[in-house]
Amino acid sequence: MKQPDLYTGFNPKLTERARELRHNMTRQEKHLWYDFLSIYPVKIYRQRSIDCFIADFYCSQARLVIEIDGGQHYTEEGLAYDKERTEALEKHGLEVIRFTNREVDQQFEGVCKRIDERIKERNI
Repeated sequence: MKQPDLYTGFNPKLTERARELRHNMTRQEKHLWYDFLSIYPVKIYRQRSIDCFIADFYCSQARLVIEIDGGQHYTEEGLAYDKERTEALEKHGLEVIRFTNREVDQQFEGVCKRIDERIKERNI
């Protein structure tokens, strides 16, 4: 079976900014990373540049972007930016799933289960 093209528009110009974001993750991003994603059996990257954006988490094998959204994402501008960003990422054949900070705080096991299900469904 032919492997799909895994090119995602990696943008080396965003490498330094991605590094900064990895060092300054939100509490919810840290919780998800250290308590689930970093030990997940399929490789997941933190703060990965794709096109002109930086994804919170990215699983290249499943072509899945995982976003953790704080309050700024629910303003009119934030919603419009997220829509544009999702459309751009989907052009690379990626799926974007989003969770709120509240979901990570209050429904952590459910968030982990949903991520696990999506990776297994999309994993090649």
